[in-house]
Amino acid sequence: MKAKAVDDLFAQTETQPWQPLADRLRPQRLEDFFGQGHLLAPGKPLRQAIEDNVLHSMIFWGPPGTGKTTLARLIAHRSGAYFIGISAVFSGVKDIRAAIDAAIQARAEGRPTVLFVDEVHRFNKAQQDGFLPYVENGTLTFIGATTENPSFELNNALLSRARVYVLKALQASEIRQIIDRALNDSNVGLGARKLAISETARDQLAAAADGDARRALNWLEIAADLAAAENDCEVIADTLVADILSGNVRRFDKRGDAFYDQISALHKSVRGSDPDAALYWLARMLDGGCDPLYVARRVVRMASEDIGIADPRALRLALDAWDTYERLGSPEGELAIAQAVVYLACAPKSNAVYTAFAAAMNDAREQGSLEVPLHLRNAPTRLMRELGYGEDYRYAHDEPEGFVPDESYFPEGMRAKRYYHPVSRGLEQKIAERLAYLRGLSRKTPRGARKPLGSTEK
Repeated sequence: MKAKAVDDLFAQTETQPWQPLADRLRPQRLEDFFGQGHLLAPGKPLRQAIEDNVLHSMIFWGPPGTGKTTLARLIAHRSGAYFIGISAVFSGVKDIRAAIDAAIQARAEGRPTVLFVDEVHRFNKAQQDGFLPYVENGTLTFIGATTENPSFELNNALLSRARVYVLKALQASEIRQIIDRALNDSNVGLGARKLAISETARDQLAAAADGDARRALNWLEIAADLAAAENDCEVIADTLVADILSGNVRRFDKRGDAFYDQISALHKSVRGSDPDAALYWLARMLDGGCDPLYVARRVVRMASEDIGIADPRALRLALDAWDTYERLGSPEGELAIAQAVVYLACAPKSNAVYTAFAAAMNDAREQGSLEVPLHLRNAPTRLMRELGYGEDYRYAHDEPEGFVPDESYFPEGMRAKRYYHPVSRGLEQKIAERLAYLRGLSRKTPRGARKPLGSTEK
């Protein structure tokens, strides 16, 4: 692989008809770059580093079509560095070795090198480690682009040598500016064709792109080509744009960050008793292609974790919604999931069972295999009865109030603990009153009995 200067790469030939509009329109100056104002506004560290030609290794993390590749090329161009671009999707050890050899050659010629790795998260640990010595000794400046969370997908060693910059999905207004540029630029855009397209259609394209500039430009180019082929004119009708956008789906990367961010937002909206926000995130996930059965399973979890005994009907309703979807499928079954989500959001909240169970599990793991007290053991055989199994056990149903004061059901040698602390909401308010009454009965019993149910060590 021979290193090539970005200057030559930008100016090597005139754009070709087969090049997609998004590629032809790629900005060659920082001034033509739209979006990412949080990184590139005047005075921001990245903008300052680019203007001062201060190269440093970095990771660009953001959704598709936000300018990661373009920004890497602009940085190399601005600094006069050689630009070597590879994709982790198609490259292997041989390609990495060739890129490093080209960087070593460029260094011998006295010029810096920017090595850009697209989809860097697809490289395994050994491949990522291969860049480290050359980043450390300054042979190359490493720029990686990823749509996945670097914390999970990239090695700590590589992350420690590169600064992570988070790129955001573009605003509709920013994409609208890019569309206007494409329509007005007569050199690399569509300006020479003098296309007629309404303001409404432009806004629809910008909104439907969902933050992805490349997607908007691809749709615009399709619309222009179809208008020319079908009508032999350069008028892009609103109906044509609507037809092109009719199959559009929102950004939803299954099992990626968008996936987990949105299910987290749905769960927290339910927990926060906001049915409207919960419905919005449910709609976002379903519109983006999420499996409704996955959502149904998570809704059952929400019912157990965040509502519990405060309203036991929530769990039953969540299970019914799951069953309904399995019977009806989409779209009818999705309404049952929405019904469950709204009910859960409006229900009284309690995580008392959730936290109590977690605390009990912690004790079970840490305190070992404590023996079951003899009075709590079954005695189905004569030998067991002779050994004292079940001796002194008091049958609760034979006691006043159906409750045995003074009884301890914990292992001997373990202090009775109170894990479950019902909240003062929903049914748990009544449960709290009942438990307080029973513990009051234990406090009235004579001393010397077994440790009462009301012992309060947390």
